[in-house]
Amino acid sequence: MKKNGNTKIYLLVLLPFLVVVFLYEILPLMMMIISSFRSETDSSVLFTLENYIAAFTKLSYQRAILNSLKITLISTLIGIAIGFLGAQSAHSSQGRLKNLFLTILNMTSNFAGVPLAFAYMIILGNSGVLLLLAETLGLDFLANFDLYTGSGLILMYVYFQIPLSTLLLIPAFSGVREEWKEANTLLGGRGYHFWFKVGIPVLLPSILGTMSVLFANALAAYATAYALLMNNYSLLPVNITGMFTGDMTTRPHLGAALSVVMMLLMLAAIVINNYIIRQTTKWKGR
Repeated sequence: MKKNGNTKIYLLVLLPFLVVVFLYEILPLMMMIISSFRSETDSSVLFTLENYIAAFTKLSYQRAILNSLKITLISTLIGIAIGFLGAQSAHSSQGRLKNLFLTILNMTSNFAGVPLAFAYMIILGNSGVLLLLAETLGLDFLANFDLYTGSGLILMYVYFQIPLSTLLLIPAFSGVREEWKEANTLLGGRGYHFWFKVGIPVLLPSILGTMSVLFANALAAYATAYALLMNNYSLLPVNITGMFTGDMTTRPHLGAALSVVMMLLMLAAIVINNYIIRQTTKWKGR
């Protein structure tokens, strides 16, 4: 009897949270999915696939999806590789050095969006400090760098992926025991033997989970790309925003369809990640 009473109290306490989740997450998601099946030209049509057909057949939307996937995948892979090394270094350090490193990571992880775009313009823009310095020193590879391209976007995306991946991976290194490293050394193994045969397999679930977060973080990033290139580079989140805030006309139903496509891409990444984690867990158990 007492247990049932406690359950009712817990549900009552959770009720405000459930109401907020329903109003601000579930309900908007349902409305977006319903809207994606409405026609832009004929409001009397309650169900149509024309928005999804346009999303996958029109060249501009195809390019937006492919560009977003390319930048997302490249920045995620580079971010997880550098973040792994940074997390390992942070875990190994102690005292003030570790605190300083964590402070810098927290600061840089929050430096994104429009301020990050402006900072890159000042440093690597057409008249950026580093470009002018490279011209003076005769460093053509840097002097000819064009920030306002896909390469510039990748560079900025990598910037905010690295601190995020590092912060997410640092706790995972607590699962790597010093005894394993000592056993590897006693058996004549080198450092790379340990990491490739023991360390990375143990950390693989955390690495894959972090990659899922990085993938979603980059795929949905909007402010940085828009502040740098506006509509001059086709990206999925930029195209979606243009559907709802267009200067001339809005196309909310097509924007909803593109939003669903982006959501499905994130969902596919999560499903693939979970499948790999399950297979890795089965392999470890053998």
